[in-house]
Amino acid sequence: MIKVALATLGCKVNQVESEAIKEDLLRQGYELVDFSQEAEVYIINTCTVTHVSDRKSRALIRRARRRNPRAWVIAVGCLAQVDGEKLASLDDVDLVLGHKEQVAEWVERVLQPDDGQAPWPRFDPGQPQACLSPVFYTRRHERTRAFVKIEDGCEAHCSYCIVPLARGPVRSKQAEDVKREIIQLTDLGYREIVLTGIHIGAYGRDLPPLDLTRLLNYLLDETPDNYRLRLGSVEPLEISRPFIALLKGSRRICRHLHIPLQSGSDRILQDMNRHYRRDYFKNLVEELAAEIPGIAITTDVMVGFPGEAQGDFEETYALLKDLPLRDMHVFKFSPRPGTPAAYMPEKVPEHDKQERSGLLLRLAQEKERAFINSQEGQVTEVLVERALSNGNYWGLTDNYLNVEFADSRSEVGELVRVEFKAGGRGRIGHKKGQA
Repeated sequence: MIKVALATLGCKVNQVESEAIKEDLLRQGYELVDFSQEAEVYIINTCTVTHVSDRKSRALIRRARRRNPRAWVIAVGCLAQVDGEKLASLDDVDLVLGHKEQVAEWVERVLQPDDGQAPWPRFDPGQPQACLSPVFYTRRHERTRAFVKIEDGCEAHCSYCIVPLARGPVRSKQAEDVKREIIQLTDLGYREIVLTGIHIGAYGRDLPPLDLTRLLNYLLDETPDNYRLRLGSVEPLEISRPFIALLKGSRRICRHLHIPLQSGSDRILQDMNRHYRRDYFKNLVEELAAEIPGIAITTDVMVGFPGEAQGDFEETYALLKDLPLRDMHVFKFSPRPGTPAAYMPEKVPEHDKQERSGLLLRLAQEKERAFINSQEGQVTEVLVERALSNGNYWGLTDNYLNVEFADSRSEVGELVRVEFKAGGRGRIGHKKGQA
């Protein structure tokens, strides 16, 4: 049996797409092995969101070639889409595919006997699907949570972001197909489904009158009630009053929203081509926290965007310090060729980026501790993720806390109710706490 190894870099969407590639390969009779093992075919699902991602992608390509010099090395994903011709010029790669829908077919093609000369170019840019096809799995994956990709592409064109170039325009999956995927996954035993995409708040723009709120209502009405839904990142301007009312009124949607901020300076937000201002974000987060008790709100924030002065950073810090956030993902600006921000003057020195990043990371730790402390005495739903050697269990709450708890009746993959008690012996969020 021919062995195929696949490595994935980057976001949750890349991971979901890799699972779909694996499923196609299994259906065609290939044996999937760990990337650290010798294989006949290596597939690297690349990322290009930062220059570090580019470097890691190229390093995995070189690693595959060293592991088996005779193997086929195939690169797919965002770096392949954005810089495919340059990637194809590397000696260590045999084939670069701009899109992933036919990876398994390409594997079949390259393994066919020939005269030693591939009758195709080393780089095939491909074409994105006009409408996303459903993906069905024949087996459970290692994770206890299942991911359903409902959308691909982005048209926001933030000045620092290369994703629109890598992913193309918004393409949505039909609501009926999303429903069919969820039903199939719950039949496999999954009890948490994560709806993911590149820009899920834009879901349905190509399928009017569909939008994210209508999709959620449809899924709650048309699928079993034996699972919970979690949402991927949603942009601030796409969180509407009907959306908030739905989250408030449904126990089946996890109390967790990731809402990117990027900067707390109105001047920098404008240069980033972000179409809201700091007060809008502040009011939105405070409204959500007031309307939905216990909601975990996480965010992205960038430091070192071109022209970010100390005063701009202080505005960002002050805004975040006063907001009821669960956590913050902190990024240092990374110039991406082809984006407007890459050519903006007034570059921020690296030592300033590092200092600002450190301050925000410490603030994020304080936010996490405060959120954990706020949960004392609360009862919440936990997805059991694994059994521990001490007889306890490890799981994920609906509001995005990892907890250790004792329950003699629990089973991995199931949903249970857990009460946080003062003086408990559990652990929350990888820190000492109560559960």
